[in-house]
Amino acid sequence: MMRGTRLRVWGPLLGLSIVSACSQAGTSAATNATAAPSPAPSAVDLTKPPTLGAPKGLTLPAVVTRELPNGLTLMIVEQHELPLADFALVVRSGGETDELGKLGTATLATSLLKEGTTTRSSLQIADQEAFLGVSVFAGSGWDATTVQLHTPTSQLDSALALFADVALRPAFPTTELERLRKTRLTSLLQVKDRAPEMANRAYAAIVYGSAAYGRPLTGDEPSTNAIQQADVRRFYDTYFRPNNATLLVVGDVRPDDIERRVRALFGSWERRALPTTSYGQPAAAKGTTIFVVDKPGAAQSSFRIGGVGVPRSTEDYFPLMVMNTVLGGSFTSRLNNNLRETKGYTYGASSGFAMRRAPGPFTASAEVVAAKTDSALIEFMKELRAIRDTVPAEELEKAKRYLQLQLPGRFETTGGIAGQLSQLVTYDVPLSFYNSYTQNIAAVTQADVQRVARKYIDTDRLAIVIVGDRKSIEPILKATGVGPVTIVDITGKPVM
Repeated sequence: MMRGTRLRVWGPLLGLSIVSACSQAGTSAATNATAAPSPAPSAVDLTKPPTLGAPKGLTLPAVVTRELPNGLTLMIVEQHELPLADFALVVRSGGETDELGKLGTATLATSLLKEGTTTRSSLQIADQEAFLGVSVFAGSGWDATTVQLHTPTSQLDSALALFADVALRPAFPTTELERLRKTRLTSLLQVKDRAPEMANRAYAAIVYGSAAYGRPLTGDEPSTNAIQQADVRRFYDTYFRPNNATLLVVGDVRPDDIERRVRALFGSWERRALPTTSYGQPAAAKGTTIFVVDKPGAAQSSFRIGGVGVPRSTEDYFPLMVMNTVLGGSFTSRLNNNLRETKGYTYGASSGFAMRRAPGPFTASAEVVAAKTDSALIEFMKELRAIRDTVPAEELEKAKRYLQLQLPGRFETTGGIAGQLSQLVTYDVPLSFYNSYTQNIAAVTQADVQRVARKYIDTDRLAIVIVGDRKSIEPILKATGVGPVTIVDITGKPVM
């Protein structure tokens, strides 16, 4: 946003400077001819990368927080650089609420929000978005469902009316439900031919079992066929409540004006008591095991390695961020440098902690050329063991600087700011979190990194899921001696 402003201001000034310099060229020629020569510029060593400056702290604009009588929390951030605004209604419930036998209900219900309200059809919603030049989005994941609006402030009245209609008055028309059901069934059929998706599903099921995070967000064929209009309506009526929601507003707005508009549109939204959600308890891993999902003729093997990680509320957040950046959280990380740059087994290898309300998974992953499946596994294990040793000071500082310098880019747009705040709201993180982010990253020590690596990456209790051609990879995986090999299907169940 600020870059655009600078271009508009400095562009004309630069042009004037050039014209001015040219107009003076003739009169200054004689003077320049007799002037002493300018000193030669100092030599630049092009064999060395430029030295980075010290990272600066990031202080967010003030967040104005208010609460409506019905329990809806309103958070407003003023950003007046451009006449735009982003709205994000964050409902603190998602796929973890799905019932067994009706998996995928939350994501299906959310997909239906834009498919018709009590006053507009899906086509009318789409037409109004195009006419106003706005975009409305609805999506559901783990722990939260979000309805978003991006709009020019010149269209604020009409855009907010459309946004509120989608969020508060969905009709869940049966014709649209049947259409989305067919689309989802097609997608689920395609999953069975996509090794990365097969690996994701099998890995979650193996790591979490029957616990909430072990279930697929988009369900499976039986549950998709079983979901009826009453089920999606039940999810909405139960969890879409003002006392379970926060409305984030970022852009060219004023708090008092926004509160007035929101009260008019959302003030009659009825609050209700919310049920308690049970996440379940995944079974503890007993030992490192290789789980193979057969995909005959596969040219690549899809790797997912890890286990249960940490919740977003962990006190080890910053040491884990730094440690994972070294391991697999950046392009120059150890995993990517080893498996891609040095060995050439893959286009990319990475790792990460999916921090959720309950402990989410730690996963190291890659898509590896099939002939190097066993070699890639050996390299994965080597790096997972090595990260438990002391990280050299230079490598540690590089990782910390990477995290610090990329932070401001997340706040360049109104949508970016809303997205970052949405994560804080979902997981009850203090709004001041980013104000001390740079300092907290800087404070991470070598001892901190080693401690969390040894605590959260246990190479003796890893779930190793590999989707590939069983006939060619099973013998060579057994020969690695990393762990016993078990053949499973996409749901993680053993195959005889």
